Amino acid sequence: MALALIIVALYGLVFFTGDKKPHPKLGLDLQGGTSMTLSARTPGGGAPSREQMEQARQIISERVDLSGVSEPSVTIDGTRNIVVQVAGSTDPDELRKLVQPAQLRFRKVLASTADSSGEDPEATASASPSGSASASASASPSASASSAAPSQSASASASGAPSGSPSASSTVDPEIQKLRESVVNKLGDVLSIAQQVQDPSQVTGETAAIFEPFKTLTGDEVAVLPAQMQYNIPQISCAKLNQRPPGSIVQPDQEVVACGEENGAPTKFMLDKASVVGEDVGDASFGTDPTNGWVVSLEFKGEGQNKWTKLTSDVYGDGTTPEEQRRVAIVLDNRVVSAPTIQGVIAGDAQIYGSFTKNDVDTLSRQLKYGSLPLSFKIESVDTVSATLGLAALEAGLLAGALGIGLVVLYCLFYYRALGLVVVASLLVSAAAVFASLVLLGRNFGYTLSLAGVAGFIVAIGITADSFVVFFERLKDEVKDGRTVRSAVPRAWSRARRTILSADTVLMLAAAVLYLLAVGGVKGFAFTLGMSTIIDVMVVFLFTHPLVALLSRANAFTSPRFSGLGNVRSDRSAAASATGRSGALRTKES
Repeated sequence: MALALIIVALYGLVFFTGDKKPHPKLGLDLQGGTSMTLSARTPGGGAPSREQMEQARQIISERVDLSGVSEPSVTIDGTRNIVVQVAGSTDPDELRKLVQPAQLRFRKVLASTADSSGEDPEATASASPSGSASASASASPSASASSAAPSQSASASASGAPSGSPSASSTVDPEIQKLRESVVNKLGDVLSIAQQVQDPSQVTGETAAIFEPFKTLTGDEVAVLPAQMQYNIPQISCAKLNQRPPGSIVQPDQEVVACGEENGAPTKFMLDKASVVGEDVGDASFGTDPTNGWVVSLEFKGEGQNKWTKLTSDVYGDGTTPEEQRRVAIVLDNRVVSAPTIQGVIAGDAQIYGSFTKNDVDTLSRQLKYGSLPLSFKIESVDTVSATLGLAALEAGLLAGALGIGLVVLYCLFYYRALGLVVVASLLVSAAAVFASLVLLGRNFGYTLSLAGVAGFIVAIGITADSFVVFFERLKDEVKDGRTVRSAVPRAWSRARRTILSADTVLMLAAAVLYLLAVGGVKGFAFTLGMSTIIDVMVVFLFTHPLVALLSRANAFTSPRFSGLGNVRSDRSAAASATGRSGALRTKES
């Protein structure tokens, strides 16, 4: 009854929480998937080091493979490229988010101004969690942080640039040098005029026409302008600022211009140098809050906590500073997620919240948890790839499994007769539990069944059969000692279950060690092996033993010819009769 409830619960989840035609999620080697090629970029234009490429590969792999068993393929190709391959019809936009630099910065807000260009920043926003967002910082009872605006958007991003005019420099990336030359050619004398502007309010309706050429700049060209110019010239819109890939130029020790939203309108923020960076974050997790919905919680490391406390102390001052000057921007990939007003010195952790979906906070927490990439990457291509092994390999694996099960069944029917039917029933129940588990794991945790996983299940067939053999051989020994089948079952089970548990425990330990130390397909093999072992214990304890105990009460099952146990009992009884008194005593005991 317990096993029946478990099976019903599993298949209830299978049929009522997903597709009407449930099936396991197949791995990259069996069904193909999405391939993305990333090209590394360095500030100086040189080739990245092998250590940087390997660190980036590992971080991307951890972001993509959160569950550890979806077996994505993340490989280094040449000196600059990383190829990311994920099984199934993965949304390319979701994959792009996971390979973003995800550079988190906490910066003091120096000034803010509404974007009056009239351009829609959403049209060119970078791929990142979007939606109206605010932030708060958890604090001690005497201090708190509150948002300076009712709603702040996470839909815009910007890229700043090193201070100084776009002049030639031999130490910068050749691509940046080319962009600076393009800016000079497009703007001409307007560039020198713009350098004299000290505040956005200086650009009135009468002088605005002078700066119209700024609207012809691309997002990349805007990014190489000095931060003060990006902020002061209204014709440089958030839509232009958003076009630059985040994290490609901006450094923590630079003043930058980033975009957010205040009171429902796009806003440009002039931000100070970063006081707290992503490397200061010890952990990131997501969850729900009764007031704010989906939230991402940040825990700072030891020194990072001190930096965060000092930042809030510097911004708050002695408490007499006007509120509009007591703001800290939480900036992700140079995108202002929120700019709350600091109401006191905060010694606690930070929390980012807003109109996020579960996918948004899941992606964001993964980006922050596994850290910033040591390099910036340009997405060269996104393609759909076919299976490397395909359905033919899957069919071959399933055929091998079927042959293995068939041989086990034939052997058990030949050697154990009626007990062989118990083996068949137990294997069917085990297969039903395995199938439902695969569907639910793939649907809820991203588990993908690869050819290595199929191999793990095939190996597990022998392990499951081994549990039956241990029990049945103990049962035969008890019957040989002259006991009836009915009385022999509990005695045989009490001895056999210790052996079964010992063997399965050793196997679980081996699978766990292999899972923790291995990567890729070997990890998938270890996972399926461990899962099969757990299901084996469940089936033997909740189905095989109770079924044998139930059948032992039936005369038809215990008949010598049908059960396969009669011969050993009659042989033992005959030997006992030949020993006289010893045989009589054994008959009485029986």
